Amino acid sequence: MKNIFAFIALGILLFTIPLSSQVKIAHFNSEAIIKELPDAIDAQAQLDKMVAEWQQELNKMEGEWKSKYEEYDKRKLIMTDQRRAQAENELQEMDKKIVDYRNKYFGQNGELFKKQNELMKPVQDRIFKAVQDVAVEEGYDYVLDKSGDILLMYANEKYDLTQKIFEKLKVSIAGEKK
Repeated sequence: MKNIFAFIALGILLFTIPLSSQVKIAHFNSEAIIKELPDAIDAQAQLDKMVAEWQQELNKMEGEWKSKYEEYDKRKLIMTDQRRAQAENELQEMDKKIVDYRNKYFGQNGELFKKQNELMKPVQDRIFKAVQDVAVEEGYDYVLDKSGDILLMYANEKYDLTQKIFEKLKVSIAGEKK
């Protein structure tokens, strides 16, 4: 879905530029750059080490749960109702701890996400600054990142339609209120 919007936006961008002007558009691959930058490689190594430690602990917890479940499954028919309920509660508690651990370290706002931002933000900022510098030095109007989703990394301000679009929206909103 993002790709569709990116291509539509790019199409609108290209067709709204006057044909008489010479617009310079370039692209680069941020993933290729990140794979070569020493500080990005170091940051990735740190992340990989942390992930391996967290994954090892998670695997240990899951192994313990599986072992306990297999033991429960073998004996559940001969257990008393009270003992069966107790074993099921223990399994549920272990499962909850596994889910909590996974969310804490690998969840949407987990430690991995925070560490990635912390370690990779300086690298990304340096790349962004370099893109802007090269774009200005070489006279590019637009620079796109072709790794993954198309991402506009630099745009010459003279082609920014934000204010005109905003004004058009204000006029249409005012018209609707009447």
